[in-house]
Amino acid sequence: MTPATLSVLALVAVIVLSLTSRINVGIVAVALAFPVGIYAAGWKADALLGLFPSALFLTLAGVTLLFGVAQENGTLGALARRGMRACGGTPALLPPLFFILACALAAIGPGAIAASALVAPLAMAAGATAGVSPFVMALMVANGANAGNLSPFSAVGVIVHTQMQKAGLPAAEFGVFAANFAAHALVAAGAYVFFGGLALRRAPRVAPAGAAEGAPLTGRQWLTLAVLAAWIVGVVALKVNPGLSAFAGAAVLILARAAEDAKAVAAVPWSVLLMVSGVSVLVGVLEKTGGMELFSSLLAGLATPGTVNGAMAFVTGLISTYSSTSGVVYPAFLPMVPGLVEKLGGGHPLEIALSINVGAAIVDVSPLSTIGALCIAGLPASGDAKRLFRQMLLWGFAMVAVGALFCQFLIRFFVP
Repeated sequence: MTPATLSVLALVAVIVLSLTSRINVGIVAVALAFPVGIYAAGWKADALLGLFPSALFLTLAGVTLLFGVAQENGTLGALARRGMRACGGTPALLPPLFFILACALAAIGPGAIAASALVAPLAMAAGATAGVSPFVMALMVANGANAGNLSPFSAVGVIVHTQMQKAGLPAAEFGVFAANFAAHALVAAGAYVFFGGLALRRAPRVAPAGAAEGAPLTGRQWLTLAVLAAWIVGVVALKVNPGLSAFAGAAVLILARAAEDAKAVAAVPWSVLLMVSGVSVLVGVLEKTGGMELFSSLLAGLATPGTVNGAMAFVTGLISTYSSTSGVVYPAFLPMVPGLVEKLGGGHPLEIALSINVGAAIVDVSPLSTIGALCIAGLPASGDAKRLFRQMLLWGFAMVAVGALFCQFLIRFFVP
């Protein structure tokens, strides 16, 4: 059996394992890359070690560390509470405003999981007090957090842009963010209308739980906000490396005792970093041994140039329902886009990449995902958690088809 075939089988094994277990597949990916690269392909160990995505790892570690500091010292929580108070007591406004709050928090850097962890308890409590369906509130938080998840500042956005750059695709930070935002905003608006959001306009005004005036920001929190603002300006206006500058920002805050370094480091999602890096090593083996060409040929059999956008969104959405979007789907599928276009003899590479992004992300409202699970966990004790679980599970599965349709017919409008 050729090294190319072995590398494809190894990647398929990792994907299957990610669908059927909770094992961190980054570990397995490196373990499989080792025999394929060293023994089947005859490489030196240094050649395999050179495939480790050190730049991506440092960028993710820096960004998540900086926001680990902001989370540990209460800055992000304070922002979430202030955003929640801005919702006031008008029930009809609560769902869209919590969508915006979750989106904004995810977009500035922490990502969808951290934003959901901060916003979901506030949103579910506010919804229960105001008489808003917990299903609607959960969809607003989950879709809002996902809508902001592919900004150039978020950890997942860094993963996507890095993988697209490695694949030789053109820089399209705005297109990546806009396509993902539009898809989630569209389904959130549909959910709001379909599940009774418009009827809330006739509901009486209430005082949402947790809306009382909170304590003023501390000096540590003001310093954290200043550092975050400087970091964003540096990345956007000065094109400073986001990962390295995030380490510098985190160091300033830790040295100024704005947070405890041990707690900030513990807040970094090391398991996600290990998963992304491990799968990237295996994908690197796939590329070097010719397995990527073989993998592209297999995927090309699922679509035609005219249906590839919808087909890739459907496949990645189905896999992402049970697997890790950022840790498995993006690192595995984005690098093969150019080869897929070549095998198909047509198709737009950037449209396919955006379809992979949207198709994989839009299903992440399911309770099988961390984001969906956080929304259920935020449900007050009086709520029906089993009913909410079933509703979100069915919604998540339905999004596989919705994402495919969105990408098939609309994704082209987001290509610059």
